[in-house]
Amino acid sequence: MKKIPPYDPTNDLMFKFVFGREERKHITLTCINDMLGRTGKDAFVDLSFRNVEFVPTKEDDKQGRLDVFAVLNDKTRIDLEMQVFNHMNMEKRSLFYWAQMYLHFEGLKSGENYLRMKPAIAINILRYSFLPQPDPFSRYGLYNPETGHKLTDDLEMDFLEIPKYRNKPIKEMNRMERWLAYFANKLDPLEKEELAMATPEIGAAIEASNEFIMDETAYRQYLQRESAIWDYNTDILTSRQIAHEEGLEEGRKKGRKEGREEGREEGREERTAEMVRDMLNDGMDFGKIAKFSKWPLEKVQAFAAEERK
Repeated sequence: MKKIPPYDPTNDLMFKFVFGREERKHITLTCINDMLGRTGKDAFVDLSFRNVEFVPTKEDDKQGRLDVFAVLNDKTRIDLEMQVFNHMNMEKRSLFYWAQMYLHFEGLKSGENYLRMKPAIAINILRYSFLPQPDPFSRYGLYNPETGHKLTDDLEMDFLEIPKYRNKPIKEMNRMERWLAYFANKLDPLEKEELAMATPEIGAAIEASNEFIMDETAYRQYLQRESAIWDYNTDILTSRQIAHEEGLEEGRKKGRKEGREEGREEGREERTAEMVRDMLNDGMDFGKIAKFSKWPLEKVQAFAAEERK
């Protein structure tokens, strides 16, 4: 039997294969409920996938393609995104995708009441760290910053940051943390078995991932995609390193310039102090010393008192 090669489940091609197929929508549905903490009567019970491309309304408008877009049983729209490239614009990118989803997919039709609008939820799974808080899962909505009042349930953006995963016993993980463990892919074979037993849909996701990676064509596409991700991240790191080094050099130049200026200033101050000391030794009046040295009278008096100690 051919050995399964190692793989990263956050690869976006694999992600769409596992979570974007009708035959595996039970995996996607469980993942969504677990991410959102939905249970009992609040849990979503069905979903239907939709076309993931939105067409610009004008020629110069931006096009977009959602990874996994679905309409849930209560008409809530949801976008499940795997983000592998850090373009440094995640907050605006997510808001743009959310707005397209809210307005154009199962949105309001002409003549209908605005009350018919349904919530739109964006779940962003990130291969990189993005937010300042240490928790891997963060939820954002539309709130009054002074009172904390939530204006509407229609806008929700969630972020799962894979690099913030910290290993812990499977039995101590909550539902969301189990999916985080699946995406982080740091468990040994026995821990993966335990994870699959704790959440059977994760076991199904692992099986689907194995199926994808064992297909020769899919595996070749997977490797090409990983190469592109690696090249992009390398370019970004190189650019940041160059910028950092240029910043350091600029800082050193600035430091040398400021150092020279500070040195000159200290030299002038020492020469003035020596002159003031000589004038004091000659018994010159404090007022005249202040005039010739351009020191304030109070500074001359303080200097004289220090010299007498």
